[in-house]
Amino acid sequence: MIKWAGWIFTFLGTGHTVLSLALVAPSHAASWFSGDLWRPDEGVIEMSPSMAAYWLSVGGFGVPLLTLGFTVLWMHRRGIVPPALLGWAILAWTLIDTVILLPSPWILAAAGSVLYLVGVRRAARPAATPEPALSS
Repeated sequence: MIKWAGWIFTFLGTGHTVLSLALVAPSHAASWFSGDLWRPDEGVIEMSPSMAAYWLSVGGFGVPLLTLGFTVLWMHRRGIVPPALLGWAILAWTLIDTVILLPSPWILAAAGSVLYLVGVRRAARPAATPEPALSS
C-alpha cells in the first residue's frame, strides 16, 4: 500500500508539474525572469495572470508532491517505513482542497494518503511469531 501511495503522489506531482509547465508557463515565463513577480504593488489578493501562472506551475504543489512520491518509493524499496505524520498532513491538506475544489484530482491524493496511512500502520505492526510446535 505504501508503494501504491508513492506512485499516486508521483503521478499527481508529475502530472500537475508537466501539464502546468506545458500549458501555462510558456505564455508567462518571460515575465517571470524579467522581475515582474517582484512588483511591490501586487499583493496576493490582486494577483496578476503571470503570478497566478507561477503559483500554478513552478511554485505550486506539483514539485513537492513529486518529491514526496519519490521519497516514499525510495523508502519502500529500502524497507524503511515512512512516518505516519506525512500521511496525516497530506490527507488533511487534500481533504480541505477536495471540499473547496470538487471535482478535481485532489480526491486521488486523498486516496493515496489513506493507502499510505494503512500501509504505515500495517508495516508498524510486529510480525506474528509462530508458536513453537508441541512435541509429544
